Amino acid sequence: MAAPKKAASRRTSTTAGRKTTGAKKTSARTSAGRKKTTAKKTATKKVATRKPSSAKKAVRKGSASRRKYGPAASESVHEEMREMEAGKLRSGGSGKKVTSRKQAIAIGLSEARRAGKTVPPNPNR
Repeated sequence: MAAPKKAASRRTSTTAGRKTTGAKKTSARTSAGRKKTTAKKTATKKVATRKPSSAKKAVRKGSASRRKYGPAASESVHEEMREMEAGKLRSGGSGKKVTSRKQAIAIGLSEARRAGKTVPPNPNR
């Protein structure tokens, strides 16, 4: 018996199996070379008017309006940054010189927490 022959495999173009829906969309151009735009009807939006700058802002009570870091804590971080830039800031554990900006900020916040300044608790502890 003769073995059945395989069908010849041919590559077909990618558009051969696709159905086309509708005509191609073309953009018309004006004599100046710019695209024509069709006028669309859109709803007009009302623009809020600005209040005068003399109006006081309403102060919200709650956690959103309260500062997370106090000004004293900010000064503590600033001092540590100055020490790091001067090359005098050392790590507490190993005693190595601190060169990372993030590490200097972490040391400043840690010292501010120990001093009882307004700083949120350490998320890693």
